[in-house]
Amino acid sequence: MAKVDVFNLKREKVGELELSDEVFGAEVREQMLHEVVVAQLASRRAGTRAGKERAAVQGSSKKIYKQKGTGNARHGSIRAPIFVGGGRAHPPKPQDWSYRPPRRVRIGALRGALSLLVKEGRFTVVDSIDLGEAKTKKLVSVLSDLKAGKKNLVVDAGENQSLKLSIRNLKESNFLPPEGVNVYDLLRHDHLVVSKAAVKALEARCLAQKAEGTAE
Repeated sequence: MAKVDVFNLKREKVGELELSDEVFGAEVREQMLHEVVVAQLASRRAGTRAGKERAAVQGSSKKIYKQKGTGNARHGSIRAPIFVGGGRAHPPKPQDWSYRPPRRVRIGALRGALSLLVKEGRFTVVDSIDLGEAKTKKLVSVLSDLKAGKKNLVVDAGENQSLKLSIRNLKESNFLPPEGVNVYDLLRHDHLVVSKAAVKALEARCLAQKAEGTAE
C-alpha cells in the first residue's frame, strides 16, 4: 500500500495514511474515463425541446365547412398544420439522453480518476477540515496554505455545514461528500482536498462497488 502525508489546515505534517492500491493505485484508462464523463454529461442534458401537434393547440375540432359544394379544398379541424395557429406536423418531442455505462466501467473509471490525481500529486489529505465558522475568507486562506491551487474539489462528510457554507461563494471550487464523488468532478478540478475520514469512506465505497460488480 502507498503512503501519503496527512496535514493539518496549515499544511503541517501530522501523520501518514496508507492508501488502498485497488482504489488509489489502479490503472488509468483514458477511454474508460472518457466513456463515463460523456455519459454524465449526456445525463445532464435537459432534452426539453418540444412543439405542439394539432391535438395540443387551442381551437375547435368541428369541421370548418361542409365537405362538398363550397368550391374550397376539403378541410376538417382549424387546428390542422396548414392553418395559421394550427399544430405542427411531426414536432420535436422531449427526449431523455441519459444512459449508464456498465457497472465495472463506472467503478474502474472512478478508481482510475482517483489514482490519476494521486499519481500527479494533485491529492492532499487533511486530518480534519474544521473551520469553526462559515467564513469564505477563512477557507480561501486554508486552501492557499495547503497549496491547493484555484480549482479545488473538497471532500468531507456531508454534516460539515461550515465547510459547505464557506465554499459555496467560490466559483471555481466545490464541495462533495464521499458518496457524491464522481469522475466528471474529479477531472474538471485541478486539486482534490480530502479529509482523512473521507478517504476511508471513498475506499469503502469503491471496494464495496467492486465486490458487487464481481458478484454479478
